[in-house]
Amino acid sequence: MDSQTQIELEAAAFRRLRKHLMEDRTDVQNIDMMNLAGFCRNCLSRWYQEAAAERGLEIGKMEARELFYGMTMDEWKANYQTEATGEQKAAFDVSFAENVGAENVGKEGS
Repeated sequence: MDSQTQIELEAAAFRRLRKHLMEDRTDVQNIDMMNLAGFCRNCLSRWYQEAAAERGLEIGKMEARELFYGMTMDEWKANYQTEATGEQKAAFDVSFAENVGAENVGKEGS
C-alpha cells in the first residue's frame, strides 16, 4: 500500500471514530473512556490541537473540542453528561495521572 492511501485510510478510520463518539455513542461518558482506555474526547481534541500547532495552525481549545463533541462543551454536558460516582472519580485520578501526567491531576478539563 502506498503512503497516500495509508494516510487516507487512517483519516477515514479517524473520522469514523469521531462520528461514533459524537453521534452513535453519546451515552459513553468521558470518565469511563479515560478509566478504561486512557483517553477521552478531550484527549482527542487536544491531540488534534497539538497536531495543528505542529503545522503552524492555531486552533483554540474550545474549537477543537467542538470537533469531537459536535457541539459546545456546555451543550454536551447539558444533553449527555451524567454525574460521576466517587468510584469513577477515584479511578479517573489514577488513569489521568498515568496517561496525561500526575502534575495535571485535578485539571480534568485540561
